[in-house]
Amino acid sequence: MNTHLRRAAVAVAAMSMAAGLAACGSAKEAGGGETKKDTKGPLTIGLLLPENQTARYERFDKPLIEKKIKELAGADTVVLYENAKQDASVQQQQVDTMITKKVDALIVDAVDAKSIASSVKKANDKGIPVVAYDRLAEGPIKAYTSVDNERVGKIQGESLLKELGDNASKGEIVMMNGSVTDPNAKMYKDGAHSVLDGKAKVGKEYDTKEWKPENANENMKGAISSLGKENIVGVYSANDGMAGGIITALKSAGFEKLPPVTGQDAELSAVQRILSDEQFMSVYKPYKPEADAAAEMAVALAKGKSLDGIAKSTVDSGTQKKVPSIIVTPFALTKADIGKYVGQEGFFNRDEICTEKYKAQCDSAGIK
Repeated sequence: MNTHLRRAAVAVAAMSMAAGLAACGSAKEAGGGETKKDTKGPLTIGLLLPENQTARYERFDKPLIEKKIKELAGADTVVLYENAKQDASVQQQQVDTMITKKVDALIVDAVDAKSIASSVKKANDKGIPVVAYDRLAEGPIKAYTSVDNERVGKIQGESLLKELGDNASKGEIVMMNGSVTDPNAKMYKDGAHSVLDGKAKVGKEYDTKEWKPENANENMKGAISSLGKENIVGVYSANDGMAGGIITALKSAGFEKLPPVTGQDAELSAVQRILSDEQFMSVYKPYKPEADAAAEMAVALAKGKSLDGIAKSTVDSGTQKKVPSIIVTPFALTKADIGKYVGQEGFFNRDEICTEKYKAQCDSAGIK
């Protein structure tokens, strides 16, 4: 073969190899296959949270996740944040935006765990791994972290029964569950029923649309009208926001003494209601371990690393089996418990809780 022919053959071979590599890359992208992240530049991680009515997301989850991501991946890491404000369609659009911006990984706390599945698939098809945060989203998620949600419901039910004592058999309780679009709500409800069934009579039970306090308020008004306030001995509220709406309805109905009302999330307003004996208890979910877990898994996935050394358990969603998972243990929060958490990362400090209005209650509870 002469020199010109040899050069032509080499050129053709090089072009064929380049075309083959490009085709392979396109096929991998279309199929959602994982590729190792080129770590020469800073990572970009997307964070999508579901709503801002519950104070925890802006006050704790967002800053804690951002802080841990930067600790793990470097201060130049970019965290792109959006809040869906309880609108599932908005959150789907936010996923599209994150895909367009070519984030390296995406952390999603789904507004609607089922409807987000198609968006998760879109991200996966583009090689963007998705970490489901707090709620078990459907679709091809790569990892999941949350609290032990059924345990949350059990803690609420056990606390309510203990507070009711003999009164548990002398009247009826109202159950105010969360939104049917949130898979956690069913786990809270199942956990609570496993404790309450056979030991307390549920007079009225509601699945509260969008977890909104105003909807819980209207439901509670209906329960009072139907059951009669003299027959209501306690209220199971799945979270603190709804507890606030419920307590407003109870006060408006003229209860001389408020029945015990449960909650969840240890929101600032709920902590203050607990101190002033308006709300009986909440559930404190340590946000830092959950936020740290989400950040650690997202960074590892963005770098193309295995989660074997990070996630020690797995869960199954409605569409995905054996999802690597980290589950955090929750704790009951009554007036007696507040003092031991004050000032911890992921909880409030004394100045935030003990405003002038609540100073006497804080002193009485020994909060320092």
